[in-house]
Amino acid sequence: MANRILIVDDAAFMRMMIRDILTKNGYEVVGEAQDGAQAIEKFKELHPDLVTMDITMPEMDGISALKEIRKLDTNARVIMCSAMGQQAMVIDAIQAGAKDFIVKPFQADRVIEAIKKTLG
Repeated sequence: MANRILIVDDAAFMRMMIRDILTKNGYEVVGEAQDGAQAIEKFKELHPDLVTMDITMPEMDGISALKEIRKLDTNARVIMCSAMGQQAMVIDAIQAGAKDFIVKPFQADRVIEAIKKTLG
């Protein structure tokens, strides 16, 4: 059975890029969200195996959403997506329970490597 993934990013083209990489590699994208608050709702509704989470978003940022998701499910697997130069935020995210991070612009092999490693 394909692993079910929720994609969270405020930029539609970024979600599309990740969706494309994932579906080409046999993963099932079960939902998308464009901010942290939406991500939490979708997580509750869909119970994905993994979440890719942008850090910088309007409404609620990725780190706040990560913390809320981890309260709902301590075993939640979340990979953070960050732009270059967001090292401090990446460290915050890892401390908050993120399993890994991928840097934009996305390289397909790095995305898949992070997902395979996280899903174990």
